Amino acid sequence: MKKRWDPLPRAEVVKALEGGCPERVPLVRARWWGEGLGEQYGDRLRDFNKYPEDTITLWANPLNVGAMGLSWSMDSSRRGHDSRCVISDWAQLDEFIDKMPSPDSDPDIGALIEQAEAARAQDRYVLYGWWGLFFERPWGLRGMENIMMDYHVAAEHVDRLHAALAAQYCRYIDWGARELSPDGFWTSDDLGHQTQLMMRPGTFRELIKPHYATVGETLAEHSMHWWLHSCGDNTEVLGDLAETGVNAFHPVQKHTMDEVAVAREYGDRLTFLAGIDVQHILREADPDGVRAEVRFLIDTFDRPDGGMCLGAGNGIVGGTPFENIEAFLDEAVTYGSAHREAYADGA
Repeated sequence: MKKRWDPLPRAEVVKALEGGCPERVPLVRARWWGEGLGEQYGDRLRDFNKYPEDTITLWANPLNVGAMGLSWSMDSSRRGHDSRCVISDWAQLDEFIDKMPSPDSDPDIGALIEQAEAARAQDRYVLYGWWGLFFERPWGLRGMENIMMDYHVAAEHVDRLHAALAAQYCRYIDWGARELSPDGFWTSDDLGHQTQLMMRPGTFRELIKPHYATVGETLAEHSMHWWLHSCGDNTEVLGDLAETGVNAFHPVQKHTMDEVAVAREYGDRLTFLAGIDVQHILREADPDGVRAEVRFLIDTFDRPDGGMCLGAGNGIVGGTPFENIEAFLDEAVTYGSAHREAYADGA
């Protein structure tokens, strides 16, 4: 007998992305334990295993830089956001591109295939992907200060790097589609900060959007949904993201984006994996306040024809009250079910 807190079957998650009517708001990355939480609570976190995660993620690494056999040493001096600079001179770009690995040589492929088979046997929605795309990945390769300058003084090199990354990502997507048969692709780019984009919208549209479109076209060929995590204020490019093929956007970060305005403007084009605020509400509110926020998010983003999932906005960090995590997960299941039942009943 199916229990209320059982994970949703694959088809129910698909409904949330394709305009169907899922029986409950799906939970995706809801039990996302961040820095310090495991040290704080230890085995107590297992108490939350009774709550569902409605997707299973298979993690790949399309660029294991340490295993690429590059002929130069990494610059380990701190460069802005990143702790090292992999490509310190654009003259190194040709070799870097030449040594990008093939997915067929990836040592983890056997384990990924086994995980995919197990997930399929359980009728689970399967995500496949990695962290970092066309902003996070290049800043990790060049260093944050360098890449922000490169947009203005070395745009042609940035474009070559982006094109090579797009080709590499598409190779891994093609391989994953063939060997794993996933339902969706998960990745991230953290395009925004607390008040605006990390770059001008025009810079995004000129240097990044065309390569997003390349990835989107490959995913569409394989009928894979595209899930994008991007912290900060992404409002100015949400329409662009939808145009390139992004299906589900996470987290609509509170205090940086207007949830009501975003849902009204883009709810017919994007599914929102709404993320509860882990910076303030989950850490500073009481359990009743956490439950109220969960209801607000569901009331805001859940539509009669679906269009929403719910998760943590980012990793839930140390210092978050245990009872607040419990309130978040319990209300997500309880109200997420009741809200869908009301729609099903025609309320």
